[in-house]
Amino acid sequence: MITLFSCQPNHVESYALRLQPGMDLKQEMAHFVKERQLQSASISTCVGSLRELIIRPANQKGLLHLKGHFEIVSLSGTFADKGEHNHIHISVSDSTGYTIGGHLMDGNLIYTTAEIVLLNNTNIEFIREIDPETTYYELKVKEN
Repeated sequence: MITLFSCQPNHVESYALRLQPGMDLKQEMAHFVKERQLQSASISTCVGSLRELIIRPANQKGLLHLKGHFEIVSLSGTFADKGEHNHIHISVSDSTGYTIGGHLMDGNLIYTTAEIVLLNNTNIEFIREIDPETTYYELKVKEN
């Protein structure tokens, strides 16, 4: 099912964050969203670097854990239930340009910085419910 809601410019809030070395990328964003009770937060952009990478690759149960220096080349996702549930994907590259990505897990530690812009649309609310077909918590958009 496709749900379409229009986004009015005066109903979109922007938040800019800068995470410092050693901070956990996922935990800090989730804490920010939860603390401010953002009802429909999404990641607009992120640039930065990690010294530790923990992801769940596509269609895998196990985690991939790497240490080194990685550039964040892509970060996208949504935060539902006012920060309680999220679905975030990350792609990073190493010093050779090799790029890898997957589901962002806890434990991704900032190397030098992470500059993040989050958007929140106050006209809608993101919630997650079990989808009977996929059996996963999937996004449901509710109009306010």
